[in-house]
Amino acid sequence: MSRSHKANHYGTLVERQAAERYNLELDRCSWHDAKRSDGTPVEIKAAMHRHSDGQPGTFKLYDQYHEQLREANGWYVFFVYRVRGLGVEVLRWEMGHSSRLPKLVWHGGGDHREAKQAKIAISLLTQNQK
Repeated sequence: MSRSHKANHYGTLVERQAAERYNLELDRCSWHDAKRSDGTPVEIKAAMHRHSDGQPGTFKLYDQYHEQLREANGWYVFFVYRVRGLGVEVLRWEMGHSSRLPKLVWHGGGDHREAKQAKIAISLLTQNQK
């Protein structure tokens, strides 16, 4: 299984846990993953605690999706996980409004989604979570 396929698999597992934890309805569209009970969109972002090379993971956001989420007064759920067997163990989580993120620095995302991306270090969002 390729690294991106594994990341997609783990991301799907995390989305399910996020839906259960925060009482969300999974509603995968191009720019968000779920909705709150009032219909507000929620984007779920997952980051592996440490990659196989020992580097900490980061959350990747894409400008066009972030802008849509902001316009819709949406929320983010951030999960930090580690792989456990065929599943994931969630280590930390945080749900926050899309307006309350650390300063985002947008840069070219290569060919990925034809969008600019920003990376947020795990430590910036989850310092007080366990």
